[in-house]
Amino acid sequence: MDTAAKETRIKKLHEFGQSIWLDNIGRSIIDSGQLSKLIVLGVKGVTSNPSIFDKAISESLDYDDKIGELRDKGLNAFEIYDELTVRDIKDAADLFLPVFKQTGALDGYVSLEVDPLLAHKAEETVREAQRLHRKVDKINVLFKVPATDEGLEAGFRLLAQGINVNFTLIFSLEQYVKTANTFIKAAKEFLKSGGNLRDIACVASVFVSRIDSSVDKLIDEKAAGLNKKEKDIIQGLKGKAAVANSALIFAKYSQIFSASEFIDLEKNGLKRQRALWASTSTKNSAYSDIKYVTELIGKGTINTMPQPTIDAFVDHGVVKDALGGGAAKAEPVFKSLGNFGIDVNAVCGDLLKGGVSAFEKSFKSLLNTVTLKGEKIKI
Repeated sequence: MDTAAKETRIKKLHEFGQSIWLDNIGRSIIDSGQLSKLIVLGVKGVTSNPSIFDKAISESLDYDDKIGELRDKGLNAFEIYDELTVRDIKDAADLFLPVFKQTGALDGYVSLEVDPLLAHKAEETVREAQRLHRKVDKINVLFKVPATDEGLEAGFRLLAQGINVNFTLIFSLEQYVKTANTFIKAAKEFLKSGGNLRDIACVASVFVSRIDSSVDKLIDEKAAGLNKKEKDIIQGLKGKAAVANSALIFAKYSQIFSASEFIDLEKNGLKRQRALWASTSTKNSAYSDIKYVTELIGKGTINTMPQPTIDAFVDHGVVKDALGGGAAKAEPVFKSLGNFGIDVNAVCGDLLKGGVSAFEKSFKSLLNTVTLKGEKIKI
């Protein structure tokens, strides 16, 4: 597909009211000009996490010289990781600054994960995010904190100080509502302390595809002991839980940010905390490769996608409202799953615990990668 056609498709999605952010970062896509080309194409921001950085560093030579240089200066693995990731985030933020300005600070953000080993430590998360905020020193960077109870406390304190936050690892409606309420509460506190509400930004990253992966597995387990009629019913629910969950969250998002409590703050310059659909690559080959794009098109939201998903969407995606009025269709899905003993909210709770553990594991793997590379590199 030619560039003009791709630009038209992404432009249509943006004109509809949804932004595409890239779920990837790395030295090569910055230095090669690939990220700049994606910006021209219409990509409006970037998200990152420890897994992405681990892959970028372990599977390339792009960082080797810098790792060797920093090792010879006496830096440890964490300090080297810190230098490498902050450099990438700062350079990406510079590339997206024109987007930030053109969209009136709606888009153009780059996200950096706060040390996931601190997910259940509010005070330490606040201190680490403050340190990164000072070190990065870019207006268009969001600092990712998990939507654990401790992460919500940390996020409140950071936003109340004027530090941008990306609440991540959101799975359930309950979690989402807590992040939205935390954002509004923090905005009031920031305003009361003399802050300019135009200076803070926040997104709520809702993880999508992992819900279907977990629920579909439970469906297969339950189906094994059912008669043909029941089996046909439960099998017909496969691939529906994640989008239904997102539809309920979108409905609540629309309600919260059209209520008077937020409107009063909006009049003072506050931008809404946008819902961001994360983990939107398709994990099940039986489903469309753009299932979690086309079925999650909703006004005022963001979809952060890896490069292959972006490529697939610009190749054969269709821009059409998918979430407007979707809550009425979503609730019967939850009810039907419940009839078979599958509690989506319980699944979401397990996924939060697993997500925190997975990010901790990725972070440790990342530090190990830096250590091993440092030992092998000769300067």
